[in-house]
Amino acid sequence: MRLNRRDLGTVEIQMGPMIDMVFLLLVFFMVTAKPTKQEADIGLKLPGTVTQEEALEMPDEQRIVIQANGQVVLNDAPIDSHNSSDLPRLLATLARFKKTADANRSEALVTIDPHDSVPHQRIVDVLNTCAKAEITGVTFADSPPGEEE
Repeated sequence: MRLNRRDLGTVEIQMGPMIDMVFLLLVFFMVTAKPTKQEADIGLKLPGTVTQEEALEMPDEQRIVIQANGQVVLNDAPIDSHNSSDLPRLLATLARFKKTADANRSEALVTIDPHDSVPHQRIVDVLNTCAKAEITGVTFADSPPGEEE
């Protein structure tokens, strides 16, 4: 039995249509791509701290004295009334102090010096005000031995 062998011939890949498709895709991507702008120098000023040539004297800590009548004294200056529980002026001053300490990369420290006869609620009011100003470095002063107020 004899098998007939067919002559299959050579298979050729048509390059013309393939090149046309490549160029069409290239043109399509070039047209649809968004051109990016080159980076340029833009003159703008960012908000921030001002550099100073001279060192600014800033107290390391704030001293809060609570007098016997409930009056709050910040660095020898009376602040807020003795019956105010939210202490808005003290909060504003401590918040400003905290921002200044953060700008100078230092810790904001507060020392509270209450009189012996001050109600505990007044001390808690001052501590709450320190917490609202986000000051965590709070300590209590101890009067030297032999000193009575």
